[in-house]
Amino acid sequence: MQILITGATSGFGEAIARIFAQQGHNVIITGRRKERLEQLTKELETYNINVLPLCFDVRNREDVFENLGNLSDEWRNIDVLVNNAGLASGLSKIHEGDIEDWEVMIDTNLKGLLYVTRCIAPIMAENNKGHIINISSIAGKEVYPNGNVYCATKHAVDAICKATRIDMIEHNIKVTSINPGMADTEFSLVRFHGDEDKAKNVYQGLTPLYAIDIAEAVYWSATRPAHVNIGEIHLTPTAQATARDVVRI
Repeated sequence: MQILITGATSGFGEAIARIFAQQGHNVIITGRRKERLEQLTKELETYNINVLPLCFDVRNREDVFENLGNLSDEWRNIDVLVNNAGLASGLSKIHEGDIEDWEVMIDTNLKGLLYVTRCIAPIMAENNKGHIINISSIAGKEVYPNGNVYCATKHAVDAICKATRIDMIEHNIKVTSINPGMADTEFSLVRFHGDEDKAKNVYQGLTPLYAIDIAEAVYWSATRPAHVNIGEIHLTPTAQATARDVVRI
């Protein structure tokens, strides 16, 4: 298989790229941080697979279409698209929210996913095969205090997944939504704008999910038989029942 993974320079995306490469699949990896992209490319190539690194920001529509709309014949036929690029920025009540934070989340989590999908889905439709896997969140199923806009973007991703499945079924294309709960990646560090103490406090007293847990769920979904579509996977730490119900030791 040939896999395209957005947001591959850390966290879920990096782990997803690694697990597919380890199993012998060629990967296209995208991200904003060139140094990390180059470093990951070198690592993945040690698995004797082909790697295409593309450095761009999914928020920039022109960059998305320039990079993904002009893929060579060697790379054009993508079997699995993993829309992983996403983030939370800020944690404020709606009337105190930073509009810049809102813009970043909407542009990345929602518009970025749409731009990439619009580039790749027509190729899959033309080939009459493919699999779109969107990394969403339990925040796409419920809301929590101060999570207003982030939760809204992930609710939108949930709706897009369901609608995409309907739109693409006639083209034999699978669509999967992966909905993680608390996961120890750079997520909280980004949300709190680099405040390491706040980020660490999020996971204190419990064992969270890790990037590899989500990568394994993605890989399992992508490797089911041709007649099986996994609609969604909802996974949380054992210590977490909902976005708000968490047991800490």
